[in-house]
Amino acid sequence: MTTASKTASSRLPDIVGAAHVSTDPAELSACAVDGKLPTVTARPGSTEEVIEIVKYAAAEKLALIASGARTKLGIGSSPERYDVALDMTRLNRIIAYDPGDLTLSVEAGTPLRNVAEALAQHRQFLPLAVPYFDRATVGGSIASGVDTPLRQFYGTARDYVLGMEFALGEGVRSKSGGNVVKNVTGYDLHKLMIGSLGTLGVITRVNFKTFPMPVASRGFVATFESLDHAIEMRNRVAQSPLTPMTFDLLSPRVADLFSTPAAERLATSPMPAGVLSPGHWALTIGYSGKENVLSRYEAELRRMAAESAADNVTVLADRVRAAAFAFKREFIPIVLDSTPATTIVKISVLPARLKDALTSAIKAAETNQLRWAVMARSLGVIYFALLPAEFNQASHRQAVATTNHILAAGASFGANMTIPWCPSEWKSALKIWGPERHDLAQMQKVKKVFDPLGIFSPGRFIGGI
Repeated sequence: MTTASKTASSRLPDIVGAAHVSTDPAELSACAVDGKLPTVTARPGSTEEVIEIVKYAAAEKLALIASGARTKLGIGSSPERYDVALDMTRLNRIIAYDPGDLTLSVEAGTPLRNVAEALAQHRQFLPLAVPYFDRATVGGSIASGVDTPLRQFYGTARDYVLGMEFALGEGVRSKSGGNVVKNVTGYDLHKLMIGSLGTLGVITRVNFKTFPMPVASRGFVATFESLDHAIEMRNRVAQSPLTPMTFDLLSPRVADLFSTPAAERLATSPMPAGVLSPGHWALTIGYSGKENVLSRYEAELRRMAAESAADNVTVLADRVRAAAFAFKREFIPIVLDSTPATTIVKISVLPARLKDALTSAIKAAETNQLRWAVMARSLGVIYFALLPAEFNQASHRQAVATTNHILAAGASFGANMTIPWCPSEWKSALKIWGPERHDLAQMQKVKKVFDPLGIFSPGRFIGGI
């Protein structure tokens, strides 16, 4: 047992109880981040216990990584140090819910599935439809910053997180925002926590704005022989008065990926037959409203599909649309499961440059003889998955060359690029956080204020933060 392990193990049982502290190799292995194991795990049952653990870690200079279901620990750089795994899953209560006011307050370890079930009883929902939805927790989903297909209409978590409670690096309990929709006091410090990978603090509670469930919804899928025609329809829809809930572009290989056992396991319901084709690009659109609105949407979309030379059009009824939506929601874990060498480049670009970004990424992959698949949000967020057939030195070199070409090309049209997912063994050779950032100095200052001793997930964020 290491010195850090002995130090942590001697005090943590007094804080959370001996039953909630472990040095069992199997549990430590389950909490590994890029192959690095903690020396001890602790499962606090309250905010007060989290605060005490952070105070103790600060006093002993122990590095903490907080997690929930551990579905997104692969995002980011490898940690420099890792002493204590803070398992937040005992903080799993819905603290307050006011359906009339459309507000919700939950602890960070609450499973998203539990939140969805509670809201559904009042015909409401939270647009936090992240990958690994059936396992993911609230805190991990917020800290990872992963977006969802519902971003098209509802925005990202920044748009519906009203406030947050979190522990800062010296064990200080902090609150930001509020628990009502019209909250205008103070700074939105909690928004810094979104997507920070736990490097600024430990989220203990999140307050959300909730949304009414649509009266009825439909899905519309148009397939095209070429990317040009798919982009043409994308532009027609974007320039129309229509406001879809979801609006995503899928590359031809996605049809095969969505028929794998991993896809069917993650999505729970099978993909409707005949919707996607291995030889075609697909533009997928979800929309909602009363029957007259749905009819207008369908008529308009059919017209635009015909004008854009669509080969096939499918309209999905409410329940079938929900099944198809699950596949888009789980695109990332589906492609990660397809090969141990999967590498995903996230490209954020102005919608007008969507075609340019896709074309350059495809050229880079094919030049380096790598298979690829794409899911692109219409508003300009692209998940470009490289799918090497094998995990070896040759595929490593191909991935490095391809991602470097994508990053270089993207810089020419103002894209923001990162590599959120790739084999941990490849991270040192890949530019995980994209090109060098001009605002790194400001980020480092924020880190110093929130976490002066550098105990929260050290090294996992941009520039070794």
